[in-house]
Amino acid sequence: MRIAIVGLGFMGSTHLKGLQTVTGATLAAVAESDPIKRSGDMSSIQGNLGGPGEKFDFSNVAQYATAEELFADPNVDAVDICLPTNLHKPLTLAALKAGKHVLVEKPMGLSRAECDEMNAAAEDAGRILMSAQVLRFFPAYTALKKLLDSGDLGAVKSAFFRRRCAAPAWSQWLKNTAVSGGGVFDLLIHDVDIANHLFGKPRAVSATGFENLEIGLDMITAQLHYDHIPSVTITGGWHHPKAYPFSMEYTVSAEGGTIDFSTDNRPPTLYNAAGDAAPLALETVDGYAAEIQYFADCVNAGKQPELCMPRDSATSVHITLCMNESRANGGKLVDC
Repeated sequence: MRIAIVGLGFMGSTHLKGLQTVTGATLAAVAESDPIKRSGDMSSIQGNLGGPGEKFDFSNVAQYATAEELFADPNVDAVDICLPTNLHKPLTLAALKAGKHVLVEKPMGLSRAECDEMNAAAEDAGRILMSAQVLRFFPAYTALKKLLDSGDLGAVKSAFFRRRCAAPAWSQWLKNTAVSGGGVFDLLIHDVDIANHLFGKPRAVSATGFENLEIGLDMITAQLHYDHIPSVTITGGWHHPKAYPFSMEYTVSAEGGTIDFSTDNRPPTLYNAAGDAAPLALETVDGYAAEIQYFADCVNAGKQPELCMPRDSATSVHITLCMNESRANGGKLVDC
């Protein structure tokens, strides 16, 4: 598979790093409006995790100033769209029309209707579409799913997911809700998607919180209401800019034990009903590389991405928007 990356900001550079270890895929082209980044120099890039930007060798990579020019390149089989969320739908549709397979960053779109249109276009074009819901490939979360799916712990009784970071001083477009959907939408879509992956779609959501993007606050505590799980909570959001550290965590309690994880130095661990603690066995892979590897494998095999189906990603968008709707209405229960 010959793949191209569209957009060389923080996430585009992250995907470039991941792609370096992917087998069965070759970087064929990039599209970026900034000529410095387009040359391979991404040393100015910042983000909410990882180190500083790097320099890449693009001497054997086609370089385009626009996505449209890149889509016309017959040497490109698939595109990896790493641009602001409001561009996901139009560029996905254009890429599919040009006959390309598409990996598109999360959130898949700004609305369920946008996502449904993207899915329909992929089906009509006979191409593979996948949204980059990377937690489905992070070792701490794949180990959690493997353990829950085994049935060894019995039924889940409570689940708690939290994700927090500083308001993004490095990407001003994220503060524009018309472009990004807002902080809670862009950030906590990860945790909503992993809950959807683990437990399925909730019947309803309720949420409270506070939003003031001008001062860098966008926070929520949401309950996902399931008939078979008493409590599923997703909480977090943006805190004051620059200094506030990024963190993510989960605590999932089942009949036979509790699995706990935090990036604040608590590796995934099972605390069982007998009072013992045992670390979960983790894959030694980078989540972004694993995500791109899986997409490449699907394209090369001509198989749909069953581990990360785009219709699941559309559902996660819908659930997250329902959370925001409930928060805006004082915690009103919103059917999903």
